[in-house]
Amino acid sequence: MNKYLASTEYIDWKHPEILSQAKVLAEGAADLEEITRRCFVFVRDEIRHSWDYKLNPVTSKASDVLKHSTGYCYAKSHLLAALLRANSIPAGLCYQRLTITNVPPFCLHGLNAAYLERVGWYRIDARGNKQGVASEFLPPKETLAFPIVTPGEADLPEIWAEPLPVVIQVLEQSKNYQEVADNLPDVELITANKSML
Repeated sequence: MNKYLASTEYIDWKHPEILSQAKVLAEGAADLEEITRRCFVFVRDEIRHSWDYKLNPVTSKASDVLKHSTGYCYAKSHLLAALLRANSIPAGLCYQRLTITNVPPFCLHGLNAAYLERVGWYRIDARGNKQGVASEFLPPKETLAFPIVTPGEADLPEIWAEPLPVVIQVLEQSKNYQEVADNLPDVELITANKSML
């Protein structure tokens, strides 16, 4: 579990502002599951999604997401992981491969998994709710922002300790929120060829 508790370049939970916010969110909580819920709700509701609100700058490090109160789903997941890790709750990064309008092209969507004593790894999506998009914290039931509906979409099964390089590349190289939207990251899905079985 150590890698899911580490402070890293993008999940920089040892940053003073992250530590301070993590402490505020944990104050008076009955247990780690309640702290997880508070951290999730804070990032979902208080950090504005860059595309929804047409906000710059493009953020990638958790501390920058907190400082500017904005980020794409990927950046918001970095902040949520940092807040959870700062409270000694193992947290990783997850991805879905989705379409924007139910037809290709595809892009990655970033979310989190937190380790809860009662249920094990539990995926949570702090993207931010809006019309037609709603994610909640209701363990053990997953309530993510986006269902898998179109062929080629997928829930990627991995729980990553670090952001995918393709995600960081887009966030670091884009000058504004529009450039991120124009270059959303994607990965190719590799599946077993049934004719070879």
